[in-house]
Amino acid sequence: MGRTRIEAAFAKARGESRAVLVTYLMAGDPDLESSYAALCALRDGGADIIELGAPFTDPMADGAAIQKAGLRALANGTKLTDVIALAARFRKDDPVTPLILMGYANPVHSMGYEVFAEAAAGAGIDGTILVDLPPEEDEGLRAIYAQYGLSVIRLATPTTDRARAAKVAEGASGFIYFVAVTGVTGAGSADPAAIAGQVAMVKSVSGLPVCVGFGVKNGAQAAEMAKIADGVVVGSAFVEKAGDAHATDRFGAAAPAMGALAQELRAAIDTVRKA
Repeated sequence: MGRTRIEAAFAKARGESRAVLVTYLMAGDPDLESSYAALCALRDGGADIIELGAPFTDPMADGAAIQKAGLRALANGTKLTDVIALAARFRKDDPVTPLILMGYANPVHSMGYEVFAEAAAGAGIDGTILVDLPPEEDEGLRAIYAQYGLSVIRLATPTTDRARAAKVAEGASGFIYFVAVTGVTGAGSADPAAIAGQVAMVKSVSGLPVCVGFGVKNGAQAAEMAKIADGVVVGSAFVEKAGDAHATDRFGAAAPAMGALAQELRAAIDTVRKA
């Protein structure tokens, strides 16, 4: 089902002449129960695809907000198996919304590629973004994912040229995640005009939808990105809502705040009608 759900999300958005909204939350932050409520709130707020973060001890691609979220989740004892169980709980009530596990390769490798793939597919996870596993090193993972219908979703960046884009696309499915700014998550703001040509190139070379993330925090920025991409990814802005709830010891406030932000972003994206 994995690839089918992702393809259906993009097909639905195309039918409505709009970009997809991809949202992110860190599983286990502020706790697992709040994370489940947040998954539902993001879906109800208009998220087309949800990235479910798996906490890791050395999150080298993440900025301060997501690093802190991961540390809070780890302090809660959140493990990869808990993230998979959270996905399974959500999937019982929602057979439609794609879930992408986003994290790092070490926990998946430690669990075992086949054990992980079987558990992830069984839980209704549709694919993964493992930010530190380049295409040169994921052949074994790809082969196993193919058996379970899971997507390997890869990253492209402002420095990705045509030859590298072809390598990034090799064996990828679902969509390509285009990192709009150099640096870590949450750092700076992206300039759509500066990356529009590269986004188009990556889409042409890969034959896959391209979603743009990093540096998108509000509706106005999301609308601008929706003009150049098939989808818009927002992460740190949602994680900050969980951080606020944790800081005030009001964990139940995280999901409504995330849902409200999703509504703002979706409304802004929907103002951009695509051919």
